[in-house]
Amino acid sequence: MRTPPIVSRQEWQAAWEELLVKEKELTRAKDAMAAARRRMPWTEVDRDYRFDGPDGPVDLLGLFDGRRQLIVYRAFLEPGVHGWPGHACVGCSMVADQVAHPAHLNARDTTLVFASRAPQPDIARVKARMGWTMPWYTILDDFDADFGVAEYHGTNAFIREGDRVFRTYFVNNRGDEAMGGTWSYLDITALGRQETWEDSPEGYPQTPPYEWWHWHDDYPARQPSA
Repeated sequence: MRTPPIVSRQEWQAAWEELLVKEKELTRAKDAMAAARRRMPWTEVDRDYRFDGPDGPVDLLGLFDGRRQLIVYRAFLEPGVHGWPGHACVGCSMVADQVAHPAHLNARDTTLVFASRAPQPDIARVKARMGWTMPWYTILDDFDADFGVAEYHGTNAFIREGDRVFRTYFVNNRGDEAMGGTWSYLDITALGRQETWEDSPEGYPQTPPYEWWHWHDDYPARQPSA
């Protein structure tokens, strides 16, 4: 292993400050990319997809749980997948291990769910073993094929206007590696973080940063979206 040079504290500080310039450029580029996502066109979902959940059958609209936005991660937990029946696939399990507390997403009117083809008893068993708490549904039809996740994992973002549901974004492959944190999820949604500093289209919901942040057990009672 060829290590970098060993330098003085002053030289290290200078090197860090030089790299910081590039890191700030990358941060601004990511902000610009998120702003472009918020301007992506929407496409209406014109099929009534069905799922099974811990409380019984539900449709795609039901996955929103009354919120305006929905993020669906297609995880491979089902017969034929490496690790079955004790585990989901290794990569999908690593994604699940990284998921932040959902209360912060919920506070931005956004629901995150996982979906697989395993029956609910198997999903419940694996979730209990691994300590996962996110809502996890069973795909019952062609949802995975229609949204690009039949053969590989991926994350789809949706928004609803009343009872109409629209697909707004999709990320897979290495893009999914970044998923898990509250900000990474909000940055792929149509409404973004919904903070005043963001470059969003006119009329998008926005509030000052910090002001809406709470401990995950101390958010105000939720008001259902229209």
